[in-house]
Amino acid sequence: MKKIKPVPSRHKPRGLTILHEDLDIIVVDKSSGLLTVKANYEDKKTAHHVLTSYIRRGSTLSRKQIFVVHRLDRDTSGVLVFAKTYDAKEKLKLQWKNVKKTYVAVVHGILSQKSGMITSYLAENEDYEVSSVEDPKKGELAKTRYKVIKESKKYSLLEIELLTGKKNQIRVHLSEKGHPVVNDDKYGGNHKVEGRLALHSQFLTFNHPYSGRRMNFEAEVPAYFNELLQSHASGLRIQDHRDDLNFT
Repeated sequence: MKKIKPVPSRHKPRGLTILHEDLDIIVVDKSSGLLTVKANYEDKKTAHHVLTSYIRRGSTLSRKQIFVVHRLDRDTSGVLVFAKTYDAKEKLKLQWKNVKKTYVAVVHGILSQKSGMITSYLAENEDYEVSSVEDPKKGELAKTRYKVIKESKKYSLLEIELLTGKKNQIRVHLSEKGHPVVNDDKYGGNHKVEGRLALHSQFLTFNHPYSGRRMNFEAEVPAYFNELLQSHASGLRIQDHRDDLNFT
C-alpha cells in the first residue's frame, strides 16, 4: 500500500483534514457545514469537489476522479472515506455491511434506558423528510445501537453504532425516541441553541480494498460537545462508561 508524495500547501484541501491517503483511498475528517456531494443548491462547496480539485493539483487537463463510497449529512462532521479508483469503490461497497461506523451525539434530555437498540422501517416523504413506518413494505429496515456516556441535567452524550446506513437514520431514531440531536433543524423541533448540529462520525473501521488490512480511523470529537454538557453542569451526574463500551 504505497503512500503518495507530500502535497504543496497551496493544493491542500479546505474544510476537511486528510487522515490517510494512498493510491486507492482517501480518508478525511469532514467539517460541519460541508456537503459530501453536490445538491441542487450547491455543487462546489462539497467534500467531493474539494478532493477532486486536490488530487488534480490545479491541472485543468487532469482526469483523476474521486468516487463516493458513503455520505455524511452536511452538518455532521467526522470520518468520511472516498475511493480514488472505481475498482476500489466497488470493493469497499461490497464490504460496507461489515464496516463498523461509530458516532457520538449530544441529545436533549436524560434517557431512561442507558443503552439499547432502536429498530424501525424508514421511509421518505415528498418533502424529503424521513420517518418510521409500520408497514415493512413501505420502508427500509434501520438499526441504531446507542449507549449513554455522560449526562447533565439537560443533555446526554451518546456513543452510537450505525448498524444500517439509511438517510438521516440517527437523527430520526433519536428524535422519535424523544431525544433529538442538539441543533437538528429538521427533526429537532424548537430546541435550537447556539452552535452546530451535535452529531459526529468518530470512528470508521474497514478492510483496505486491496491489501485487506483492517484499518481504523478516528476523528477527534469537537470540543463543542463537552461544552454543551458543561454548560448545564450544575449537579452534573457523570455516566462515564467509555472504557466499558462494547458494541460487539
